[in-house]
Amino acid sequence: MAKDIYIGEVSENKEIRPDYYLMKVKLPLSFGNPLPGQFVMIRIAGLHDPFLSRPISIYSFERAKSALIIALLYRVVGKGTQILSGLIKGSQVEIHGPLGGGFEWPEQKKQVVFIAGGIGIAPLSLMAETLCRDACLPRESMTFYIGAQTAQSVIGLERLNDLCYNVHVCTDDGSLGRKGLVTGLFQKDIKKYPADATMVYACGPKGMVRALSKLFRGSAFQCQVSLEERMACATGACMGCVVAVRGEQGALAYKRVCADGPVFDLQQVIWDET
Repeated sequence: MAKDIYIGEVSENKEIRPDYYLMKVKLPLSFGNPLPGQFVMIRIAGLHDPFLSRPISIYSFERAKSALIIALLYRVVGKGTQILSGLIKGSQVEIHGPLGGGFEWPEQKKQVVFIAGGIGIAPLSLMAETLCRDACLPRESMTFYIGAQTAQSVIGLERLNDLCYNVHVCTDDGSLGRKGLVTGLFQKDIKKYPADATMVYACGPKGMVRALSKLFRGSAFQCQVSLEERMACATGACMGCVVAVRGEQGALAYKRVCADGPVFDLQQVIWDET
C-alpha cells in the first residue's frame, strides 16, 4: 500500500446532484494507476481546520502526458466535505494515496453483478470499467443494481449507460426505477445468476451490506464488498475503523478497513445481530 503524500491541483469541482460533487484533481505521474476499490485521503493544502483528511473512493482516472488525473465522487455530509465543495479550479489539495487494497477478479467467473447503494457507486464504477477494458467481458455478462433514496440522489447513471452495462435502478420513494430497496430488487433476480459462476461486487450503506450478508449466507455466491467506515489516520495506527471478521479456522479476528481493506470477502465479515 502506497503511503505517499502529493500536492494536487483541482481542475474541476462541480455539483452533479444536490449535495453530490465530482472533483477532478491533477497529480504527478508518480502517483501511479490506482486499483478499483482503492481510495485517497484528501484535505486542503495548508488548512488545519478541520485537521483530519477525508477518505474518498477513486471514481475514475486518466493518464495524460504530464499528469495523472483522478476523479473523486463525494457527498456533502459535514464540515470537511462542505469545505471541499467550495474549492475552485486551481485550488491545491493534499492527497494521501492510493490507499487500501482493491477488488480482485476470479477469471473463472462468467457473470458479474454489481450492487451499489448511494455513493457506493464510485468504486464499483471503476471496477466495471476495468473489467470491460482489461477482461473484455461481454455486455450480457455484467449487470449493475443501483439503489438510492430518491431520483435526485441517483448518481453515475449516465456513465454506466455510456459503458453499455445492464443497469437496474430502484429508489426508496419510487421516483426513479422500481420502488424499494436495492437488495430486494436483486433478491427477485437472484435465480438468474448461477451462484458458482457469478462474482458479486458491492458497496453501500451498512444496512444494505448487512442485508446482502444475510442473503448470501450459506450460498455458493462469492461477494467482495468495499466497506464504508469513518477513518482518521488511514494507516491503521489509530485502530478506529476495525471490523470483526472470521480468521483462520473461523476464529474471531479484527481487521482495519483502511489498511487491511476496504475490500473484504462479504461472508468473512461478522455482523452484530443485536
